[in-house]
Amino acid sequence: MRGLRLGVLVSGSGSNLQSIIDAAENGMLESQIVCVISNKEQAYGLERARKHHIPAIYINPKTEGYDEKLLKTLQDHKVDMVVLAGYLKIIDKDLVEAYKGRIINIHPSLLPKYGGKGYYGIHVHEAVIAAGERESGATVHHVDAGIDTGETILQRKLEVYEEDTPQSLQQRILSEIEHKILVEAIALLEGRL
Repeated sequence: MRGLRLGVLVSGSGSNLQSIIDAAENGMLESQIVCVISNKEQAYGLERARKHHIPAIYINPKTEGYDEKLLKTLQDHKVDMVVLAGYLKIIDKDLVEAYKGRIINIHPSLLPKYGGKGYYGIHVHEAVIAAGERESGATVHHVDAGIDTGETILQRKLEVYEEDTPQSLQQRILSEIEHKILVEAIALLEGRL
């Protein structure tokens, strides 16, 4: 196994980011996060990074050349693998090509179900509940040119309870599955990249 230089992209609270930070600090991962980048200036994930002395970078998505700036920032930090941890923006094809086979994403459903355009955050869980699904979960997958279409690395499921709301399902999947399988996927890939 070898440690990877991780660049983590976030748009929100960064609880999945925190699980990676914790795993790196307690020795569960050999990899280290070398930068955290967000397209949202107020994303709490940036604050989490600062608290652990990890470079926290905001790139304004409305500025010209956003995708080029993002790619350059990752390259400047000598990132080996890009981790999308609640990053709510489609990745540019040039970035996908530059990091082919080295970008992973966590998605809060059992892909290929409830993946693709419009399926993110609470919208996924609303769709699962509305469809009357008996199980749901989360998937860590490689990122390719499509949306949520890359090869699955790990997937875990849990039962959807009759009393579940989209919010309660979201919280259970996050705490019981996402925080664990994202770290496990990185650990798995440490030996393969």
